[in-house]
Amino acid sequence: ALILLMLAMLATATRVLLGPTLADRVLALDQLVAIAIGFIAVIAIKTGHELYIDIALALGLAGFLATAAFARYILASSKANNKSDTIRRE
Repeated sequence: ALILLMLAMLATATRVLLGPTLADRVLALDQLVAIAIGFIAVIAIKTGHELYIDIALALGLAGFLATAAFARYILASSKANNKSDTIRRE
C-alpha cells in the first residue's frame, strides 16, 4: 500500500510542478493532502497507534481550509480580470 501511495504522490507532484493552470495546481495540492492522509492511515494501522488518526483528521481539516482559500483567491482574481477587461473594452 505504501508503494502505491508513493507512486500516486510522485504522479501528483508532477501535476503540481507542470500544471498548466493555477486551478490544476490547487487540485493537485489537495490530492497530495489526501495521499498524505492515506500514508498516515496506513502507518496508524501498521503501528497500532491511534494518535495518528487524530493527526490525519487535523491534516484533512487543514487541507480543506487551504483548498477553500485557494478557490476563493482564484475566484477573486478571475473577477478582477473580468472587470479590467470590461474597462478596456469601453
